[in-house]
Amino acid sequence: MKDTASMTPLNDRTILVSEANAAEVSRPLRPVIGQTFDAVLFDMDGTLIDSTPAVLRSWLAWCSAYGLDPSFLDGAHGQPARDIVASLVPPEEFDAAFERIQRLEITEVDGITVLPGAAEALSAIGEYRKAIVTSCTRALASVRITASGLVPPRVVVTADDVKRGKPDPEPFALGARRLGFEPGRCLVVEDASAGLRSAHNAGCTTLAVAGTHPAVDLCADLIITSLIELEFSATASGIHIARRASQGG
Repeated sequence: MKDTASMTPLNDRTILVSEANAAEVSRPLRPVIGQTFDAVLFDMDGTLIDSTPAVLRSWLAWCSAYGLDPSFLDGAHGQPARDIVASLVPPEEFDAAFERIQRLEITEVDGITVLPGAAEALSAIGEYRKAIVTSCTRALASVRITASGLVPPRVVVTADDVKRGKPDPEPFALGARRLGFEPGRCLVVEDASAGLRSAHNAGCTTLAVAGTHPAVDLCADLIITSLIELEFSATASGIHIARRASQGG
Protein backbone atom coordinates (compact mmCIF):
# COMPACT_ATOMS: atom_id res chain seq x y z
CA MET A 1 0.00 0.00 0.00
CA LYS A 2 1.28 3.44 -0.90
CA ASP A 3 1.64 6.08 1.80
CA THR A 4 -0.09 8.84 -0.13
CA ALA A 5 -3.59 7.37 -0.14
CA SER A 6 -4.53 7.63 3.52
CA MET A 7 -1.84 9.86 4.99
CA THR A 8 -1.99 12.99 2.87
CA PRO A 9 -1.83 16.33 4.74
CA LEU A 10 -4.07 19.16 3.61
CA ASN A 11 -3.08 20.61 0.27
CA ASP A 12 -3.06 24.24 1.43
CA ARG A 13 -0.24 23.42 3.88
CA THR A 14 -1.69 25.68 6.59
CA ILE A 15 -4.05 25.48 9.56
CA LEU A 16 -6.15 28.31 10.95
CA VAL A 17 -5.71 28.96 14.65
CA SER A 18 -7.25 31.56 16.95
CA GLU A 19 -4.97 33.87 18.90
CA ALA A 20 -5.73 35.13 22.41
CA ASN A 21 -7.46 38.19 20.94
CA ALA A 22 -9.76 35.88 18.90
CA ALA A 23 -8.13 36.86 15.60
CA GLU A 24 -7.60 33.91 13.26
CA VAL A 25 -4.14 33.39 11.83
CA SER A 26 -2.66 30.53 9.85
CA ARG A 27 0.30 28.37 10.73
CA PRO A 28 2.20 25.92 8.53
CA LEU A 29 1.41 22.24 8.83
CA ARG A 30 3.75 20.47 11.21
CA PRO A 31 5.39 17.10 10.59
CA VAL A 32 4.03 14.12 12.52
CA ILE A 33 5.75 11.08 11.02
CA GLY A 34 9.27 10.71 12.35
CA GLN A 35 8.66 13.17 15.19
CA THR A 36 8.94 12.62 18.95
CA PHE A 37 6.39 14.25 21.24
CA ASP A 38 6.40 14.73 24.99
CA ALA A 39 2.91 13.22 25.23
CA VAL A 40 -0.08 12.06 23.20
CA LEU A 41 -3.57 13.30 24.06
CA PHE A 42 -6.38 11.14 22.68
CA ASP A 43 -9.99 12.04 22.09
CA MET A 44 -12.23 9.14 23.09
CA ASP A 45 -15.44 8.68 21.04
CA GLY A 46 -14.64 8.03 17.39
CA THR A 47 -10.91 7.97 18.08
CA LEU A 48 -10.33 5.20 20.64
CA ILE A 49 -13.81 3.67 20.84
CA ASP A 50 -16.75 3.36 18.48
CA SER A 51 -19.82 4.55 20.35
CA THR A 52 -21.66 5.95 17.33
CA PRO A 53 -24.67 3.56 17.40
CA ALA A 54 -25.19 4.17 21.13
CA VAL A 55 -24.82 7.93 20.70
CA LEU A 56 -27.35 8.01 17.87
CA ARG A 57 -29.89 5.91 19.80
CA SER A 58 -29.58 8.21 22.80
CA TRP A 59 -29.89 11.48 20.93
CA LEU A 60 -32.70 10.28 18.66
CA ALA A 61 -34.70 9.32 21.75
CA TRP A 62 -33.92 12.71 23.29
CA CYS A 63 -34.94 14.57 20.13
CA SER A 64 -38.18 12.61 19.99
CA ALA A 65 -39.00 13.60 23.57
CA TYR A 66 -38.50 17.29 22.76
CA GLY A 67 -39.95 17.26 19.25
CA LEU A 68 -36.65 18.34 17.71
CA ASP A 69 -35.23 17.64 14.26
CA PRO A 70 -32.10 15.47 14.79
CA SER A 71 -30.31 16.89 11.74
CA PHE A 72 -28.16 19.02 14.07
CA LEU A 73 -26.32 15.85 15.09
CA ASP A 74 -24.27 15.91 11.87
CA GLY A 75 -22.28 18.91 13.08
CA ALA A 76 -22.41 18.35 16.83
CA HIS A 77 -19.97 15.46 17.22
CA GLY A 78 -17.12 16.26 19.57
CA GLN A 79 -18.92 19.00 21.48
CA PRO A 80 -20.03 18.64 25.13
CA ALA A 81 -23.66 17.57 25.51
CA ARG A 82 -24.32 20.51 27.84
CA ASP A 83 -23.38 22.96 25.05
CA ILE A 84 -25.52 21.12 22.50
CA VAL A 85 -28.53 21.06 24.84
CA ALA A 86 -28.08 24.72 25.76
CA SER A 87 -28.23 25.65 22.08
CA LEU A 88 -31.51 23.79 21.54
CA VAL A 89 -33.80 24.38 24.52
CA PRO A 90 -34.90 27.48 26.48
CA PRO A 91 -32.83 28.25 29.58
CA GLU A 92 -35.66 27.28 31.90
CA GLU A 93 -35.71 23.78 30.37
CA PHE A 94 -31.96 23.23 30.35
CA ASP A 95 -31.51 21.35 33.63
CA ALA A 96 -34.20 18.77 32.89
CA ALA A 97 -33.14 18.40 29.25
CA PHE A 98 -29.48 17.91 30.13
CA GLU A 99 -30.34 15.41 32.86
CA ARG A 100 -32.46 13.44 30.36
CA ILE A 101 -29.70 13.08 27.77
CA GLN A 102 -27.25 12.12 30.50
CA ARG A 103 -29.56 9.34 31.70
CA LEU A 104 -30.11 8.12 28.16
CA GLU A 105 -26.41 8.04 27.27
CA ILE A 106 -25.27 6.43 30.50
CA THR A 107 -27.74 3.55 30.08
CA GLU A 108 -27.21 3.14 26.32
CA VAL A 109 -23.94 1.21 26.02
CA ASP A 110 -24.76 -1.78 23.79
CA GLY A 111 -22.36 -2.22 20.88
CA ILE A 112 -19.58 0.07 22.11
CA THR A 113 -16.26 -1.33 20.90
CA VAL A 114 -12.56 -0.46 20.81
CA LEU A 115 -11.44 0.88 17.44
CA PRO A 116 -8.63 -0.88 15.54
CA GLY A 117 -5.17 0.11 16.75
CA ALA A 118 -6.45 2.02 19.79
CA ALA A 119 -5.49 -0.49 22.48
CA GLU A 120 -2.09 -1.03 20.86
CA ALA A 121 -1.41 2.70 20.71
CA LEU A 122 -2.29 3.23 24.36
CA SER A 123 -0.32 0.22 25.58
CA ALA A 124 2.78 1.36 23.66
CA ILE A 125 2.87 4.73 25.42
CA GLY A 126 4.23 5.14 28.94
CA GLU A 127 1.65 5.88 31.62
CA TYR A 128 2.95 9.40 32.22
CA ARG A 129 2.91 10.44 28.56
CA LYS A 130 -0.70 9.76 27.57
CA ALA A 131 -4.16 11.05 28.40
CA ILE A 132 -7.75 10.89 27.22
CA VAL A 133 -9.44 14.25 26.66
CA THR A 134 -13.17 13.81 26.06
CA SER A 135 -16.29 15.94 25.84
CA CYS A 136 -18.16 13.32 27.87
CA THR A 137 -18.94 13.85 31.53
CA ARG A 138 -16.85 11.76 33.91
CA ALA A 139 -19.76 9.37 34.56
CA LEU A 140 -20.41 8.85 30.85
CA ALA A 141 -16.73 8.42 30.01
CA SER A 142 -16.47 5.79 32.74
CA VAL A 143 -19.39 3.68 31.51
CA ARG A 144 -18.28 3.85 27.87
CA ILE A 145 -14.69 2.90 28.69
CA THR A 146 -15.95 0.00 30.80
CA ALA A 147 -18.39 -1.14 28.11
CA SER A 148 -15.67 -1.10 25.45
CA GLY A 149 -13.10 -2.97 27.57
CA LEU A 150 -10.46 -0.31 26.87
CA VAL A 151 -7.80 0.10 29.54
CA PRO A 152 -7.73 3.87 30.21
CA PRO A 153 -4.67 5.94 31.10
CA ARG A 154 -4.38 7.44 34.58
CA VAL A 155 -5.20 10.94 33.23
CA VAL A 156 -8.70 11.37 31.80
CA VAL A 157 -9.96 14.92 31.25
CA THR A 158 -13.75 15.20 30.94
CA ALA A 159 -16.36 17.91 30.48
CA ASP A 160 -16.67 18.05 34.27
CA ASP A 161 -13.05 19.25 34.53
CA VAL A 162 -13.34 22.35 32.36
CA LYS A 163 -15.41 25.51 32.18
CA ARG A 164 -15.30 25.64 28.38
CA GLY A 165 -15.38 22.50 26.28
CA LYS A 166 -14.19 21.78 22.76
CA PRO A 167 -13.65 23.72 20.48
CA ASP A 168 -12.20 25.93 23.23
CA PRO A 169 -8.51 25.13 23.88
CA GLU A 170 -9.07 24.53 27.61
CA PRO A 171 -9.56 20.72 27.49
CA PHE A 172 -6.31 19.89 25.68
CA ALA A 173 -4.36 22.57 27.52
CA LEU A 174 -5.52 20.98 30.78
CA GLY A 175 -4.63 17.49 29.55
CA ALA A 176 -1.08 18.60 28.76
CA ARG A 177 -0.77 20.43 32.06
CA ARG A 178 -1.89 17.41 34.09
CA LEU A 179 0.85 15.38 32.45
CA GLY A 180 3.36 18.14 33.14
CA PHE A 181 4.05 19.14 29.54
CA GLU A 182 3.58 22.16 27.31
CA PRO A 183 0.73 21.77 24.78
CA GLY A 184 3.08 22.73 21.96
CA ARG A 185 5.10 19.58 22.66
CA CYS A 186 2.02 17.31 22.57
CA LEU A 187 0.30 15.41 19.77
CA VAL A 188 -3.50 15.34 19.79
CA VAL A 189 -5.37 12.47 18.13
CA GLU A 190 -8.93 13.45 17.17
CA ASP A 191 -11.77 12.54 14.82
CA ALA A 192 -13.93 15.68 15.00
CA SER A 193 -13.57 19.26 13.83
CA ALA A 194 -14.48 20.70 17.24
CA GLY A 195 -11.70 18.72 18.89
CA LEU A 196 -9.17 19.60 16.21
CA ARG A 197 -9.94 23.30 16.63
CA SER A 198 -9.52 22.89 20.38
CA ALA A 199 -6.13 21.24 19.87
CA HIS A 200 -4.93 23.78 17.31
CA ASN A 201 -5.86 26.69 19.54
CA ALA A 202 -4.10 25.06 22.48
CA GLY A 203 -0.93 24.94 20.38
CA CYS A 204 -0.82 21.16 19.85
CA THR A 205 0.20 19.23 16.75
CA THR A 206 -2.79 17.32 15.38
CA LEU A 207 -3.44 13.86 13.97
CA ALA A 208 -6.94 13.32 12.58
CA VAL A 209 -8.55 9.90 12.25
CA ALA A 210 -11.10 9.96 9.43
CA GLY A 211 -14.12 7.74 9.93
CA THR A 212 -16.76 9.60 11.88
CA HIS A 213 -16.17 12.38 9.37
CA PRO A 214 -14.61 12.14 5.90
CA ALA A 215 -11.01 13.30 5.55
CA VAL A 216 -12.06 16.23 3.36
CA ASP A 217 -13.95 17.71 6.32
CA LEU A 218 -10.99 17.52 8.71
CA CYS A 219 -8.17 20.02 9.15
CA ALA A 220 -5.06 18.55 10.79
CA ASP A 221 -1.31 18.25 10.45
CA LEU A 222 -1.80 14.65 9.32
CA ILE A 223 -4.94 12.68 8.43
CA ILE A 224 -5.15 8.88 8.60
CA THR A 225 -8.01 6.40 8.33
CA SER A 226 -7.04 4.18 11.28
CA LEU A 227 -4.59 4.11 14.17
CA ILE A 228 -3.40 0.78 12.77
CA GLU A 229 -1.45 2.78 10.19
CA LEU A 230 0.96 4.15 12.79
CA GLU A 231 3.39 2.93 15.44
CA PHE A 232 3.66 4.78 18.73
CA SER A 233 7.02 4.00 20.38
CA ALA A 234 8.11 5.05 23.87
CA THR A 235 11.66 6.40 23.92
CA ALA A 236 13.78 8.13 26.55
CA SER A 237 12.88 11.50 25.05
CA GLY A 238 9.18 10.92 24.41
CA ILE A 239 6.74 9.21 22.05
CA HIS A 240 8.05 8.58 18.53
CA ILE A 241 5.54 8.36 15.66
CA ALA A 242 6.23 6.20 12.62
CA ARG A 243 4.36 4.46 9.84
CA ARG A 244 3.91 0.75 10.34
CA ALA A 245 6.29 -1.23 8.15
CA SER A 246 3.37 -3.23 6.75
CA GLN A 247 1.89 -0.02 5.35
CA GLY A 248 4.89 0.56 3.07
CA GLY A 249 4.86 0.18 -0.67
